[in-house]
Formats: sequence, C-alpha cells, structure tokens
Amino acid sequence: MREVTFEAGARRFVAGVGSGVILSKDGLVLTNAHVASPNAVEISITLPSLERVGARLVGWDHWTDLALIQLDLDEVKRRGLAIQPATFGDSEALYVGETVLAVGTPFGLTRTVTRGIISNNRRFEDTDSIRGYETGTFNTWLQTDAAINPGNSGGPLVTEDGRVVGINSRGYVGADNLGFAIPANIARRVVDELVRHGTITRSYIGLVPGTLQDLEHFYALALNTGVLIKDVDPGSPAARAGLRSGDILLAINGQKVDGRFPEQLPPIQNMIASLPVGSIVRLSIKRGGQTLEVPAVTEKLASRMGEEWAFERWGLSVRKVSRAFARENQLDDDTGVVVIGVQPGFPGAVAGLAAGDIITKIDQQPLAELETLKRIYQRFEAKPVSLLLLTMRDRRVSLYVLKP
Repeated sequence: MREVTFEAGARRFVAGVGSGVILSKDGLVLTNAHVASPNAVEISITLPSLERVGARLVGWDHWTDLALIQLDLDEVKRRGLAIQPATFGDSEALYVGETVLAVGTPFGLTRTVTRGIISNNRRFEDTDSIRGYETGTFNTWLQTDAAINPGNSGGPLVTEDGRVVGINSRGYVGADNLGFAIPANIARRVVDELVRHGTITRSYIGLVPGTLQDLEHFYALALNTGVLIKDVDPGSPAARAGLRSGDILLAINGQKVDGRFPEQLPPIQNMIASLPVGSIVRLSIKRGGQTLEVPAVTEKLASRMGEEWAFERWGLSVRKVSRAFARENQLDDDTGVVVIGVQPGFPGAVAGLAAGDIITKIDQQPLAELETLKRIYQRFEAKPVSLLLLTMRDRRVSLYVLKP
C-alpha cells in the first residue's frame, strides 16, 4: 500500500505492508484502518497463490481500526485467479486458554502462521490512536500470546477449525507475546455498515466515563451500580444538559448501566454511540442525594482530526480544525487550520509560523473550510502576493505576513 502524507510542509508518499481477510466471492477484504486509509493512492493485495492484484478502499472506520477494501474483480477474472472467502466464528464463545492461530505477513514474511492461546477474552486498553485518529473506544480486545508483529496487522486470528474470531491489530513492542485482536463479532457489525454506507455514523453526547471500583462508598452506591462521569466535554450536548464531573450515570433510556471495572466501559460508550443522531437520550443521574432524569440530544460523533493538506510553495502542511479539536482546546468555534509542519527556508517558516499555530484568517477572510485556503493558494500560485495571516498560539492572537 502507498499513501500520501502531509508532513514538514510537503506532500510525501510512504509505503506499508499489512495483512487481510477475504470475506466474500466478490472480493471484499477486511484489514486494519492503520493499514489501508483514505490517503491511500495505491493498494495491491498478494493472494495465497502469491499472485498480486490491485484493490480499492471501500470504507474506513478508525474508531475500531477496521477498513474494508475490494479486489479488482475484472483483473481477477481476466487472469483466472481463485479467491476463497474465510468463515467467521463467534468471538463471544472464546474462552481463556483456547488455542488460536495468527496469520499474516510479519516484517514482510508472507503466509506466516503463529500459534498461541487466548490470554484474555475481554481486555480493556486505554484509547490509542491511529496517526492521531481515535480508536479502541467502543470495544474490548482479544489478547493472545500468538506472535503478532508489524505486518500482521489486519490478518485473521483463527481457531483450530479455521474460523476467524479476531482481526489482529497490535502488539507490544519489546514485550514477549502480547498481541491484541479486534473481536470478530465487532468486525462483522462494522463490515455490514461499511458495505452499506462506506462509513459508520455514531452518536455523541460528550460524557467521559470512569470506573467506580473502590469509590462506591463515597457516593453511597451499591456495588455494580452506575458509572462515574469523569469529565464532560465543553460545549457538548451533555454540558448543555447540565451534567457535571462527579455525577453518577445510573441508566440510559431506562437501561441500567454498570461501570465498576474498565472492561465494562466500552459497551456503555457503544450504547450511546449506537443511538440515532439527533435523538433524545434520557439519562438517569445520581447527584448527591438526588436522582435526576436529564434529557440530552445526540450529535454526530466527529474525530479530533480534520482533513490535512500541504501547500508546498508556502512550505506549510495544515489540518482543518474539527469540532472535537475546538472543544478539546477551548476554541470559540472550528474556524481555521492547525499548522502541522513547516519547511525551513520557505515563506511559512520565514514569516515565523510554527507547528501548533492555528491560522484563523487570511487577508481578513475567515477560514471556515479548508477549501477556502486552497482557493487562496491557487490565486497565490497564479499571482504571488503578500498575505496577512491572523493566528492563535497558546490562546494569544498574532499577525504574520506571508511573502512570496
């Protein structure tokens, strides 16, 4: 796979290797989101026969680190190649100690199989990221001691009868036999949505949950009752509804929740994410000695990562400010772009811009969309002129002149 990246003020192409699982006769292949991304400019798949075939991205979901790609069926038929779909198993039925096999291409070594057991069938990991994109929020993981190395990503974790029970996703560098896979039951639901829509729409209200283990007596709670609201995102539906850090969430739409342990948090977050966008969700809240019924209206879940682009004659690479990024950084709105790279000696660096600066206006024109900046750049290419940039750095406003 080759993809374009926007780093250090320039557009660059990088190559990567991963693994995948053939799902259907029409050439659908499941892999990791960090293997095949929307920035991919070329995807090729090596079949078990060692024949290489082109492919395209169908859908991408960084929240679960899954991506769906499709083989070029015309090429498959023209060359008379055979493809054999895999069969999913039930990941909920896995037990600790069960034998599993990890299949993939570790360090480019194709058709490699490693053997191990299920070390933990419901492992919680703090939210990780894929190039800054959030992942791991809505599911627990299968932990295995079958060797998983770079290149195994996206390959199948299978039982001894060959059924796919997980999609290998990550391993701990420097650790012995600590590998993690996305459960097959999660993967199947994601695949269904990606086939239909190419993306997955989730709901958001802005609650950051926390565990209640060892805290119950401070809140006069029975064991296995409720989940701690550890934080509330500024400006979110939950904040507008009046929820506060330290509240206890007892039920969602009348369904009781239990967040005593970390492994119980992802299903609770997924319960909210699975609601229709724009729907009213009824939250039962314990605050002090009171129990409150609080309605909140869900919004569409959005990543902190916006679209990236490189303006090479300026020596600047930028990322659009997203709504989530604006909330995290307590910005007034999502106007502007974040500088993510500056190339030394180019106009951006000469003007004094640095990574982390937020450009909100150029020549008094607000940058509500990245397309606005692209149009300004096109005019600059046709007729280079000096531009006045209004920026924010550490919440302080500054002015810079971008000269040809």
